[in-house]
Amino acid sequence: MALDGVRALVFDVFGTVVDWRSGVARKAEPFLKRHGAGSAIPTAFADAWRRRYSPAMEEVRSGRRPFTRLDVLHRENLEAILPEFGIDPASVPASELDELNLAWHRLEPWPDVVAGLTRLRPRYIIAPLSNGNIALMLNMAKRSRIPWDAILGAEVVQAYKPAPEAYLRTADVLSMKPDEICLVAAHNGDLAAARACGLRTAFVPRPTEHGVAQTTDLHPDQGWDLVASDFIDLAERLQL
Repeated sequence: MALDGVRALVFDVFGTVVDWRSGVARKAEPFLKRHGAGSAIPTAFADAWRRRYSPAMEEVRSGRRPFTRLDVLHRENLEAILPEFGIDPASVPASELDELNLAWHRLEPWPDVVAGLTRLRPRYIIAPLSNGNIALMLNMAKRSRIPWDAILGAEVVQAYKPAPEAYLRTADVLSMKPDEICLVAAHNGDLAAARACGLRTAFVPRPTEHGVAQTTDLHPDQGWDLVASDFIDLAERLQL
């Protein structure tokens, strides 16, 4: 089998497990209308918010900022993008911004996710290896019945992917060697960083993560250990 010796499957979440773009856009639409930005495209708002995701984490990865959980970074990024849509952050009650920030806790999984993970779980330890914080991952899982065995990721290991510590400290937390763990992700860059740390890799494309005109991560960039069309196909390829 392609993953002989693997004991745990860890999963990228935003884009791989959940459809962040559609979910954030749905929550943003009524907010934009309430604040006089009804002509704005909700998916453009989601894209603008997401564009600040990696730069905000880079401040932590570079050491310029102490580790700061993603909920805080998302909230700061939300205030930063509002003027792009003609909204003065000072005019919006903090409680309303806090509520919109919870859009990231309420994202829906892709249709194959829960069924696929349920098939994988009897053989493997399954857990998120996400840049999302613990409360975010828990709320998302409880809401959609995502059957994780544990919640792992950036807040647990105090490091954001693709820093090596994010992968290596996860192996340490699980008391496993890196090659006993396989990262499942829809992003070639995430897989490349995991492979460099000794993890095994499985690519599951999400060709509409960024909308129907997506041009990135449509195909595997390297010879990953396994390539599957979705989580159900992943289980079938693992004979589950």
